[in-house]
Amino acid sequence: MKTLFLVRHAKSSRVDPGLADRNRPLNQRGEADAPMMGRRLAARGVKADLLMSSPALRALTTAQSFADELGVDHKDIAVEERLYASSVDTLLEIIRGLDGRLDRVMLVGHNPEFGDLASQLSGGSIEMPTCAIAEFSFDTAAWSAIGDTAPTEVVLDSPKRA
Repeated sequence: MKTLFLVRHAKSSRVDPGLADRNRPLNQRGEADAPMMGRRLAARGVKADLLMSSPALRALTTAQSFADELGVDHKDIAVEERLYASSVDTLLEIIRGLDGRLDRVMLVGHNPEFGDLASQLSGGSIEMPTCAIAEFSFDTAAWSAIGDTAPTEVVLDSPKRA
């Protein structure tokens, strides 16, 4: 069984128009939503064998908030350049290349790619608002099967869900 968590970064600030996209920080709502969503996962007993983040500040800060709530050391967050300004094909390449010894992997990144991948994996239309989590369980032993194998379960959560 493999479980994939796709986490869209929390709400970011656009206050400084001169700031490079990669360097945009979380805004006040994002700073509150990220730890809240991490706590929701922790309350369900979720553990991640690997937490991988885009290098963009807003994604990495979101990943760090999740790490704090899930008991993952910040130094153990894998920063993956290909998660920034990506594509569904690149995301699938990353996922399919994961070490088979890992069973639960959390990727933190961006839309529209994460929403597009979530929709493709689920076979439906999935909206990924900021700080949303799409959790997919697959009855497979190999990450290389992801994208060709339908998930056995899909769980969606976002800050505005009660």
